Amino acid sequence: MSGIGKMLSLGLLDDIHDVHRFPRVQDFVSSCRLVKCARASAGKRYGTSGTTIGKAHLQWAFSDAAVLCLRDHPAAQQYLARLEKKHEKRKALTIRAQQLARAVYHLLTRQVACDGEMFFQR
Repeated sequence: MSGIGKMLSLGLLDDIHDVHRFPRVQDFVSSCRLVKCARASAGKRYGTSGTTIGKAHLQWAFSDAAVLCLRDHPAAQQYLARLEKKHEKRKALTIRAQQLARAVYHLLTRQVACDGEMFFQR
């Protein structure tokens, strides 16, 4: 996978353990601390809660992979530039890290590599 080298992939596999313990991709991304936790009741949002739930190492690893992916792939740089038009730079990198986490989840559960061109054309 682009942006994830040997050492980073070993760290990811060590922290993930068994990917089948997550029933949905949303649960996996949430355990990686890549989503904002919200506390809501009756449709009203009351701030954030549980910001330390999940593994900080996975958050760091996917954020680092998102930055490393930008070095080698011009398609990823163009995609990030499109995201930065809608969001600020930090949010755009977090969105990219979420996409990498989703790709890793599908890679580990389905045992099929993702297509690079489709990955950057969203």
